[in-house]
Amino acid sequence: MSRAFVFPGQGSQTVGMGSDVAEAYASAREVFEEIDEALGQNLSKLMFNGPDDELLLTENAQPAIMAVSLAVMRVLTKDGGLDLTNTAAYVAGHSLGEYSALATAGCFSVADTARLLKTRGRAMQDAVPVGKGAMAALMGLELDDVAAVAAQAAEDGVCAAANDNAPGQVVVSGDTAAVERAIELAQERGAKRAIKLPVSAPFHCALMAPAADVMAQALATVPMSPVMVPLIANVTASEVSNTSEIRRLLVEQVTGMVRWRECVTAMKEKGVDTIVEIGAGKVLSGLARRIDKDLSATPVGTPESIEEFLKTL
Repeated sequence: MSRAFVFPGQGSQTVGMGSDVAEAYASAREVFEEIDEALGQNLSKLMFNGPDDELLLTENAQPAIMAVSLAVMRVLTKDGGLDLTNTAAYVAGHSLGEYSALATAGCFSVADTARLLKTRGRAMQDAVPVGKGAMAALMGLELDDVAAVAAQAAEDGVCAAANDNAPGQVVVSGDTAAVERAIELAQERGAKRAIKLPVSAPFHCALMAPAADVMAQALATVPMSPVMVPLIANVTASEVSNTSEIRRLLVEQVTGMVRWRECVTAMKEKGVDTIVEIGAGKVLSGLARRIDKDLSATPVGTPESIEEFLKTL
């Protein structure tokens, strides 16, 4: 068996996230406390109790999703005795999940990861005035078709493929008017569904350039250690271990497309047969099965799933 540990991105947040893991394990509580202290914010209280509209804010959702992933990893390593280098061949994460993956692989400290994601979330939100940008999921069209739709829809604005999540599931991002044109054009091309997403900013497109500049500055000042296992990077869908290269790719990732379908395919081609999704929700497990039905996918994010997973080691 060859495993890859993968980490979810924005959209996996829900009120109550991580509370069952915190209740069951002191080691998980330690992670939530570390993150609260690093941010000078009672993020764990917001995660456990809401309100929902505050948790949904990008600057809160991003570190919150990471917090659950790292709390689960702390339980696996500290309570379960898991050794990452003996258990996972690769790590990868969807968008912000790439930071969770890198923290798991020892590249960033927990506190630095929390601060970086707080900065990233705030910068992405601030990059575009509310209402000026949008994102839409175009279901039933492949990437080439979506790229053509986006190019046609852009006109004088911005519209681009932002997330290539799985076959027939591609997200576009850009100026609101351009994204709305893309929805119409996608339907004309036979998309099964084309719907605007409930997001507060147009992530992973050229409109995020100001946020990329902010992250370049933030990442330049944060210590980075060599990764214990290689990362499959979002923007290249290829293996990377060099810290300076990782830093550069994290900056590119802000405006670049998340090539998740290709990331999963690349891991499969490198011998991975089992995807282990660490943290909140089961989104990446579902995508893995859509990308390659021969892949096994295991979500690990609750006390029950943690205990079951540890039995397989």
